Amino acid sequence: MLYYIFQYLGENYDIPGARLFQYITFRSGMAILFSLLISTIFGKRIIDFLRKKQIGETVRELGLEGQNEKAGTPTMGGIIIIISTLIPVLLFAKLDNIYILLLILTTIWMGAIGFLDDYIKIFKKDKEGLKGRFKVIGQIGLGIIVGGILYFHPSVTVRDTPSILLETEVISKYDVKSTATTIPFFKNNEFDYGQLISWMGDGYENYVWLIFIPIVIFIVTAVSNGANLTDGIDGLAAGTSAITVLALAAFTFISGNFVLSNYLNVMYIPNSGEMTIFIAAFVGALIGFLWYNTYPAQVFMGDTGSLTIGGIIAVIAIAVRKELLIPVLCGVFLVENLSVVLQVSYFKYTKKRFGEGRRIFLMSPLHHHFQKKGYHESKIVTRFWIVAIFLAIFCVISLKLR
Repeated sequence: MLYYIFQYLGENYDIPGARLFQYITFRSGMAILFSLLISTIFGKRIIDFLRKKQIGETVRELGLEGQNEKAGTPTMGGIIIIISTLIPVLLFAKLDNIYILLLILTTIWMGAIGFLDDYIKIFKKDKEGLKGRFKVIGQIGLGIIVGGILYFHPSVTVRDTPSILLETEVISKYDVKSTATTIPFFKNNEFDYGQLISWMGDGYENYVWLIFIPIVIFIVTAVSNGANLTDGIDGLAAGTSAITVLALAAFTFISGNFVLSNYLNVMYIPNSGEMTIFIAAFVGALIGFLWYNTYPAQVFMGDTGSLTIGGIIAVIAIAVRKELLIPVLCGVFLVENLSVVLQVSYFKYTKKRFGEGRRIFLMSPLHHHFQKKGYHESKIVTRFWIVAIFLAIFCVISLKLR
């Protein structure tokens, strides 16, 4: 909104400073400042409202230290993250950019699913919340929409190669539709999903969407569920997510800048740099939320926040063609997911074979295992953050590590 206003003022009245809004870096800085202010100043009011309406966490008895003290803590705090992200985006981003529209849709869509889940838990007194199959249906629905838009929309393109700089003129620049993605840690590191069905012969290009859209569905579902499982102790999901999306900000800024992408030999994706503004607002919202969510938490994000976080991270990674980095970049989410899968699978296997279920971990997800071992949750969260920082830095240097 402000982008268009200042663009008009700059073009017609030559107001000093108006052209600052043409720069992604400036608008990203403003977005993160606004989101921080909104989440910290208005976050307290939202928490007071949630407490007044008795929208508190129902704690299941898991035998964890300090667990009962958290009963009644306001939940649905993901509303703070959503509002603090969307308002700066509406103010500073180009609202006709397809990637921005896609991320706004993702935020609202996943936020609605999470909100419904929290609503059922709190007001319907059903600890299970929204049935798992309905969550998955919602995630699949978003995956279909995201995959369809990224595949079919004419504005989603990549810059064909070779592209060279001759003085100030760009030679051989062609924006083409492509399902190519980046394979990390390899020199010739582009892989086209169409190669998976190239055995079909002539005309196989018309059916690549049958491969691409299911892959998008899988990634959106896996990452959103991973974020959901990670949200178990104060500050864990919000902190690790903020670190992860900061790394994605580097990818979106470089991929959306022709000079930088050409220098680093990274796939240039026209208009994708605008996502940096969304990410900046999102990071500010997460950090502002941490003001109230660090131990001892004054509010929990609930599924309203965790499902939204996972959906946003997945869509950004897919849009910037870095989805194959997700197992590393979202390593904390992956390990949390795997700990649950391994625990449940091993328990069922041993129960069937030995008549008694056995466990790999003291409790899953993994952060509860460390709680059972006697670690204070603040120490667990801090160490998980350190792991997330290491993984994020490793992913960023993959731009040159090939």
